Amino acid sequence: MQKVLVIGCPGSGKSTFSRALNKITGIPLFYLDMLYWNADKTVVTGEVFRQRLEEVLKNDRWIIDGNYASTLELRLKECDRVFFLDYPLEVCLSGIEARKGKERPDMPWIEPEGEEDEEFIEFIKNFEHDSRPQIVELLNQHTDIEITVFNCRGDADKYLEKIACKER
Repeated sequence: MQKVLVIGCPGSGKSTFSRALNKITGIPLFYLDMLYWNADKTVVTGEVFRQRLEEVLKNDRWIIDGNYASTLELRLKECDRVFFLDYPLEVCLSGIEARKGKERPDMPWIEPEGEEDEEFIEFIKNFEHDSRPQIVELLNQHTDIEITVFNCRGDADKYLEKIACKER
């Protein structure tokens, strides 16, 4: 495990899982949101985003946290391991709510409490039908990659505990 993708619906806990995996393994961690977003909630151009991502991919070891369908195939060609946090909608919505008002290393701003980004919530609600099938199809095309799918946070936590014990 040297080049790792952590993917899943927004709110599933990709960043939390990625940070724990980074702490256990020492593999450098990169957040796609930090490559894509500016602190003022604007985005970089597609060209700049791709350049930033390609710089990360040149490294010998990395954990990349995030979906970004436009670059998933590129990242799958380079990785040797995928963790797919495939959690129910309710878990993801509660994850979004829980992170509001908190500083996060995976985003260049703090999401204000009490504010709803309706477009983002709609994306999450439609993830299972709109985004998930594309992800599953791409994963099925990459049989050379070790893929682990977690269907609940408890299973992901158990996995992290297991590898933490091996690393000691």
